[in-house]
Amino acid sequence: MSYSPNYALYYSKTLIVQQKIMKRNKVKMSKNTINGVSKIKVAELFAGVGGFRLGLEGWNRKSASSGYNDEFVSPYEIVWSNQFEPSTKTQHAFNVYVSRWGNEGVSNQDITTVDVASIPDHDLLVGGFPCQDYSVATTLKNSKGLIGKKGVLWWSVYKILNEKKEKPKYLLFENVDRLLISPKTQRGRDFAIILQSLNELGYAVEWRVINAAEYGMPQRRKRIFILGYHRTSSIFKRIIETSPKEWILNKGTLAEAFPLCRQPVILPSIFHLTGDIADISSAFNKPNARSAFNNAGLIINGTVTTLKTTPCPKCAYQVLNDIILNGDVEEGYFIDEKDLDKWHYLKGAKKIIRRKPDGSEYHYNEGALKFPDPLDKPSRTIITQEGGSSPSRVKHVIQTDKGLRRLMPIELERLNMFPDNHTRLEGISDVKRASFMGNALVVGIVEKVGLALAQRIKYEQQNSFEDQILLRAA
Repeated sequence: MSYSPNYALYYSKTLIVQQKIMKRNKVKMSKNTINGVSKIKVAELFAGVGGFRLGLEGWNRKSASSGYNDEFVSPYEIVWSNQFEPSTKTQHAFNVYVSRWGNEGVSNQDITTVDVASIPDHDLLVGGFPCQDYSVATTLKNSKGLIGKKGVLWWSVYKILNEKKEKPKYLLFENVDRLLISPKTQRGRDFAIILQSLNELGYAVEWRVINAAEYGMPQRRKRIFILGYHRTSSIFKRIIETSPKEWILNKGTLAEAFPLCRQPVILPSIFHLTGDIADISSAFNKPNARSAFNNAGLIINGTVTTLKTTPCPKCAYQVLNDIILNGDVEEGYFIDEKDLDKWHYLKGAKKIIRRKPDGSEYHYNEGALKFPDPLDKPSRTIITQEGGSSPSRVKHVIQTDKGLRRLMPIELERLNMFPDNHTRLEGISDVKRASFMGNALVVGIVEKVGLALAQRIKYEQQNSFEDQILLRAA
């Protein structure tokens, strides 16, 4: 069995053709089905302002990759979402989320207190869980859980997967790429804990660090994407039949969504995760200074294969200038001339002597950032401190005909491929909107991974139905 390498690119168009044929043949359609087959049901954790949902479902039947211009029939249906911010009384991100999608199936309860039985059964579990300390004190051999540090949200994900009677067959998680090298004292330990957690629950897992700009998107945002397949899925069986290296480089879902360049000789690192989660927490990689994990890899039945991959450069790139507003800009976004010296200093190179808590000195160095930001390249990564008018090293500043200015919230949304003014809501400040985008993911990445995964799921479910439809429509 093989999958068309270009299938994800026209999958949504195929769904549109299918629905037109159904309408012509007077076949009943509903929002929960496509050509009579149920949509892929999704539960969404740490939903934020809805980046995963936009990538999987689109917005107003339009796709993120088209700038919300082209028709998009999603194979996914979000059946349950959870968004809760423990550090604030006002739930700003939740308020934005429900203003766009309503309250049905949306939870604003602390995920650590959610009764797993109350979460609807689903095919795919998604979420961008925070990068925290995943260390474990001990496992509980004869109970439902394990003892991790309080407040570490990965264990809430684990609890759902561990307690669900009908486990989701597929997982899609996103995190910062430093997860592969954390913590400093045991490089890669945290990622090893996650992999072993999922391995013990019966999942094969592939991962890739993806920089959105390397695949034509307008922001240099590098994140790790983690895809899991339960042993009961046909994709798990397909992985067993494929060499791990071939899956990572050519045959896998992530390789299909984001092709890799052919490289002369790649020797993967192969090792077996031994011991339970507590063993890995206490002993993984302690003698070594380098992480055991490269930017791509696969684990199945406890065996890890990992290698360094190179993305295929895309000819057509979106750049910062492509998303800039042409029109009136509020005066507060322009840089005051009296602050220019401070902006230049913060953006410039520095060599500073600092003191540690114990009083000892060390040299702190940082390189210069281009000031203003170049308009002919993808932007730098947005971080949560992007908002506000005070001078800053991390904020984006562009040159315009009217002078230097910061980026507006709508421009930050465009850099993450959100719909224009997605986060605009009464009571939500521009600073908060900028913070949302610092926490968000690039929607186009999720869209491409989602389509590549959906075609495999639907291929298995419907056999060759899509190919027959395409032939009839040709």
